[in-house]
Amino acid sequence: MAGKTKKGGGSGKGGKNGGAGRVVANNKKARHDYFIDDVYEAGIVLTGTEIKSIRAGKVSIKESYARAENGEVIIYGMNISPYEHGNRFNVDSLRPRKLLLHKKEIRKLIGVTTQKGETLVPLKLYINSRGLAKLQLAVARGKKNYDKRDDIARRDASRKMESAMRRRR
Repeated sequence: MAGKTKKGGGSGKGGKNGGAGRVVANNKKARHDYFIDDVYEAGIVLTGTEIKSIRAGKVSIKESYARAENGEVIIYGMNISPYEHGNRFNVDSLRPRKLLLHKKEIRKLIGVTTQKGETLVPLKLYINSRGLAKLQLAVARGKKNYDKRDDIARRDASRKMESAMRRRR
């Protein structure tokens, strides 16, 4: 599935990670710092040693972001540690990497990100059932501090209600 994923969990396979395979990196801070509007699934152009490092779990997407420019979507700041046995085949760990999306999706992302306040944020990186590295990319708007406090208060209130309901049983 190369298109937009639904809120219900992607490809209909269910599970905790929305039909994704093995989750390698998760950007929990993104949901805290941004309002998520749309979610897309994108492939990544990688070298051989990079995919080996990703499969070993040596990747971080916490400080990364994506930009749509010149008809391409490129991710910046994604840190893939050099593969231990890669020697001369290793590349720069923070180099920009091209994301693979349909042309229609790229045009839509270019239109959306030109609006003020919209940005492309990676949510998670996973290996799908075919062994390919996929990135879940979100169109997001930044939250203000009071929005973050409201979310925390709402979460705490729901936790307290759940625990009260459990105690009543």
